[in-house]
Amino acid sequence: MPTLLLRLAGPLQSWGVGSKFEIRLTENEPTKSGVIGMIAAALGRRRDEPIDDLASMKFGVRVDRPGVLLRDFHTAKLVKTAKKTESYVTYRYYLSDAVFLAGLESDDRDLLAKIEYALKNPVFPLFLGRRSCPPTLPIVWGMRECSILDALKDEAPLVEGADKMRVRYDSSSGSAMKRDMPISFDVRHRKYGYRYEAEDWVSFGSLDEEHDPMAEL
Repeated sequence: MPTLLLRLAGPLQSWGVGSKFEIRLTENEPTKSGVIGMIAAALGRRRDEPIDDLASMKFGVRVDRPGVLLRDFHTAKLVKTAKKTESYVTYRYYLSDAVFLAGLESDDRDLLAKIEYALKNPVFPLFLGRRSCPPTLPIVWGMRECSILDALKDEAPLVEGADKMRVRYDSSSGSAMKRDMPISFDVRHRKYGYRYEAEDWVSFGSLDEEHDPMAEL
């Protein structure tokens, strides 16, 4: 079953799940809902259009570089009456300088090919979770003829010095349940379901650890 790999990197990323009002948190890695939203934008789909075909794909992500958690704040004004306003502070959290390898697995090769083309030629601008987080290129990392877990575990690290990396992926036998299954992006009634997620680790080892200077003697 083919898997499309995506490189998700940029100065800032923010992948929120359920954050509202004054505090907008971010997950430690890209969310399925966020990546599907980016793909829908690339395909030119409006927020009220169906996304069932996109949500049905298996999703996984590998943490090549976790980045640094960054907190930003904004001062906003709340208008109470014509003569009275109050200021309040909102907080937004981001991942700075993070790099992830994401994968989408589907038995619909044509759909993956359309996504690959769309991400290279997007209809709408692409963002890493929020509008203030544009991605660096390339996003498309290529198609692999294997399962999503094998693709994420076999692909070479995206950054130098990466050794042991966490992998999280869709799995019916996963132990973690997240409200991160996109059902509708309609601004009038956004809707998300739950998905099960499993965790694994992959280790490539550093060059320094593999090199033995006495091996030639």
